[in-house]
Amino acid sequence: MTSQLLSLRTEASFQCLPLTADLRRFVQVHGEQDGAVVVSGQHTTTAVIINEMEERLLMDLKRWLSQQAPPGADWKHDDLELRHGIPDDEPRNAHAHLQALMLGNEVTVNVSHGELQLGQYQEVMLVELDGPRQRRVSLQWLSA
Repeated sequence: MTSQLLSLRTEASFQCLPLTADLRRFVQVHGEQDGAVVVSGQHTTTAVIINEMEERLLMDLKRWLSQQAPPGADWKHDDLELRHGIPDDEPRNAHAHLQALMLGNEVTVNVSHGELQLGQYQEVMLVELDGPRQRRVSLQWLSA
């Protein structure tokens, strides 16, 4: 298997979901010892990051993102009446798009001798910025 699609359900407007265990299973199933895994979010209001999954740090992340791109600010994307062809249930979520742009939507994790090359406190995470929703994350194996 050289690729896999993860399907995840988020439960809050902001949430960090761990992905590292899924990556480890993907590497084990793939069977090659050396290469890399590309992890890509398939949504414009999520991010994929590598950082410490510590509760207070995640609270700080949420606060920092809200300061940089606050919900409810005068964002042009949220002028729904000026946009054509959007669904009736379209959310005012410009802040989530902008926050995702700041964090990024893809990471690559090296694999050596069948092990993810992550530091002691590093966790690969999907960051939900506009939930709760059903989300997808793509895993792609790159050969060494």
